[in-house]
Amino acid sequence: MQQTAQGPMGQFFEDSQVGDVIISASRTITEADIVNFGGIIGDYNPLHFDAEYMKASMFGQRIAHGMLTLSFATGLVNQLGLNHKTVMAFKGLEFEFKAPVFIGDTIHVEMTTIETRASSKMPGGWVTQSVKIIKQDGTVVQEGKWSALIASRPNS
Repeated sequence: MQQTAQGPMGQFFEDSQVGDVIISASRTITEADIVNFGGIIGDYNPLHFDAEYMKASMFGQRIAHGMLTLSFATGLVNQLGLNHKTVMAFKGLEFEFKAPVFIGDTIHVEMTTIETRASSKMPGGWVTQSVKIIKQDGTVVQEGKWSALIASRPNS
């Protein structure tokens, strides 16, 4: 991450190379996370809120919302500082939810740059990354890709 007179800057488009691998810090999912997220989005599904109901389920216990896990992944990536003041637009994502995340599980993110393409209309380019969200035991719980428009380095 670079420092400018206006503060730290993230990674520019020119800094992204196909094959780059980035690994985030980790975060443990708590019951409070699930309760707060459910309250914010209005999803009180028994999968997340009813411990007795879930004892008899295929999971045996409550699970975190898939979108909670994905949201934490974006936060973990943001904490790396790579996107600070350089992301111009988020294009989209495509994800598969592969395994449950339980209260007490710890996740981290592993990203690999799989495509870079200069924009013909904007001063920057599109960066697409393959993304894995992984639990403490090595289980990939979500996998997919996301793309963003990243600013070019000034004067390049």
